[in-house]
Amino acid sequence: MDYLATIEQFATNAGCQIAYRNGQEGILKIDNPMDGIHNLIIGVAPPILIMEQFLFSFRADNGQMFKQLLQKNRDMIHGAFVINEEGNKVLFRYTMQLENLDFNEFESALNSLGLLLSEYYQQIIDFSKI
Repeated sequence: MDYLATIEQFATNAGCQIAYRNGQEGILKIDNPMDGIHNLIIGVAPPILIMEQFLFSFRADNGQMFKQLLQKNRDMIHGAFVINEEGNKVLFRYTMQLENLDFNEFESALNSLGLLLSEYYQQIIDFSKI
């Protein structure tokens, strides 16, 4: 099955624009300005699909910020806040099984990110200044 083509079709059907595609690496970069989604990276790595959206960088460890992010994780329907491997960026990350993935599940993940960005944008802006 051509999972990348399926995911690309799901993204297009959800109103997203494909900003970048690398079929060999299984990577898409999509935008959906109406939902505040810019440069969402989608990695197709069977058996899973990985969505990652960069949110902000931070310069110093801040226990209060990390605590608030973990508390917000509990409220999120899909996905979670994560820190990159270098430990200086916060991302939204969501993983799904590819085998039975349908459009509704894919769209729900996008909607969860859009909702997070609309509800939590001020805190994200504030955290980016730390």
